[in-house]
Amino acid sequence: MSDTDQELHVAQSGGAETVASETSETSEDYAAPAGGAGAESGDEADPPAASSVDESEDDADDDDDADDEDSGSDNPLETEAEVAADYLEELLDIADLDGDIDTYIEGDRAHVSIVSESTVLVGDGGQVLDALQELTRLAVMTETGDRSRLMLDVAGYRDKRRKELVALAADAVQEAKDSNDRVPLAAMNPFERKIVHDAVAAAGLTSESEGEEPRRHVVIVP
Repeated sequence: MSDTDQELHVAQSGGAETVASETSETSEDYAAPAGGAGAESGDEADPPAASSVDESEDDADDDDDADDEDSGSDNPLETEAEVAADYLEELLDIADLDGDIDTYIEGDRAHVSIVSESTVLVGDGGQVLDALQELTRLAVMTETGDRSRLMLDVAGYRDKRRKELVALAADAVQEAKDSNDRVPLAAMNPFERKIVHDAVAAAGLTSESEGEEPRRHVVIVP
């Protein structure tokens, strides 16, 4: 091989090595960004997933809160009792009277009681109590738009009166049985008449309401 051929062969070999070296470096440089891009893509994918979970939990909490708020107004009788309690608490403050407010539901009526030692809001024969009950019903109707039949008690007056009326009805029933004649009772308000009617029916007799308000009364029929 001549010197010229050897120089040409060496030059070609060196050029191949140079090309191979450059090609390898280029591949490594290209692979690094690809790997880096993969890492960055992974880092970016994680936060949205966590955010999505957090948002889902927040939405669930909001739904639970909305359900709790809706469930509070499901029972219209409970709404009546709450409105009446607020009205009476304000009235007690204005009148500077002491008393606690209790509410409960019995049958198809809301019941509100003012627990107090004072009978100022009861009045003679419960007249003030009856008037206050009507005012409270009007306040509830104004707030809810529906007619109210709530029962109001003050200082346990109605409970005591109920026991008295049940005993009165028992005596009247016995008198009607003994005499086999109708037995009229004194004038009563609707609440009191209902208690007597129920007691007479439980004893096996019948009763009727006669007269006009305020002298409407119960008559026991043998």
